[in-house]
Amino acid sequence: MSKKPKRPRKGTGSRKGTMVRRAPPAQADFDDILSLIEAARGRAVAAVNTALIELYWQIGEQISRRIADDGWGQGTVEELAAYIHSREPNARGFSVQNLWRMRQFFDTYKDQPILSALLRELPWTHNLLILGKCKGNEEREFYLRLSLREKWSSRQLERQLAGALFERAVLSPPKLSSLVRELHPDAATVFKDSYLVEFLGLPAVHSEADLHDALVEKLKDFLIELGRDFCYVGSHYIVQVGGRDFELDLLFFHRGLRCLVDFELKIEEFQPEHLGKLEFYLEALDRDVRKPHEQPSIGVLLCATKDEEVVEYALSRAASPALVAEYQTRLPEKALLQAKLHEFYASAQAEAAVPSLPAPQPGTKPVKKSKRSGN
Repeated sequence: MSKKPKRPRKGTGSRKGTMVRRAPPAQADFDDILSLIEAARGRAVAAVNTALIELYWQIGEQISRRIADDGWGQGTVEELAAYIHSREPNARGFSVQNLWRMRQFFDTYKDQPILSALLRELPWTHNLLILGKCKGNEEREFYLRLSLREKWSSRQLERQLAGALFERAVLSPPKLSSLVRELHPDAATVFKDSYLVEFLGLPAVHSEADLHDALVEKLKDFLIELGRDFCYVGSHYIVQVGGRDFELDLLFFHRGLRCLVDFELKIEEFQPEHLGKLEFYLEALDRDVRKPHEQPSIGVLLCATKDEEVVEYALSRAASPALVAEYQTRLPEKALLQAKLHEFYASAQAEAAVPSLPAPQPGTKPVKKSKRSGN
């Protein structure tokens, strides 16, 4: 009696007597599914946060209206907090202090529809920091938008608030050469006039090597200070020109501007001759390193100090897309900056109230006051 032929095992096939096994799934296949899970989790967290902020907004609106219409006061809000706790003992975030913050939250933004849309995208902790530290709508909008764009943690936001980023941005916008503005119209929103590097812990007297090594060691913190779209390329980056090697201090790539960014470090005051060397480096980058699809490179001279008028003169004829910025190793005196900002706004309002002079004709320069005569 002849034997029956064996059946192939499940999951295998035969071709001319050869067993064919299915290829094991690649890790990339698993990663695709994992990315779906992570994306869904992120959407869920965002939805929960939006719902929570909306709840706090509605509670703040109710309390504000009851205070205005029914004469609610401190005692009534304390009773409300106790009642919520008795009925929802596991609910958190409804203390007397937080209920008052919800009322302040609503009162602050109720007439600001643009801002009220932004705040719903940030966690409550971020909103409380901005609410407590900022004095006006312009400042609040500044930090709301930057927090969203840069995706700051609450600690990073607190650091920027302590470092008076808003005051520094208003009083000292970035100093860009005309070629930067021409080639990269969005550069003014990317770069700063001064970078706060207090996290380096540098002594008052330090060398360029000290500054460079500390920035590389604390690269993550420096990237946060630079901005979210900056990507690190290299330190002491070598470019070869005419058989010689030249070292660039720190080289980055900016995803938004789609260009290389060279940071050259100077521990002294800015000098006009610094620009010549920087322009040489940018030429080497654009000729030998930049890829065809990338935009022209930008150079940043990061100096200990700078004279604003010297910078303005130097950049007015700069042949390359460059800018000059300061680095600050200590937190600035925020109260002093706030006072200067108040004077700035007062001066701007006074100038707006005075009839403007006729615009100068093309090719003419405004007449400067004489420093000797005071005329």
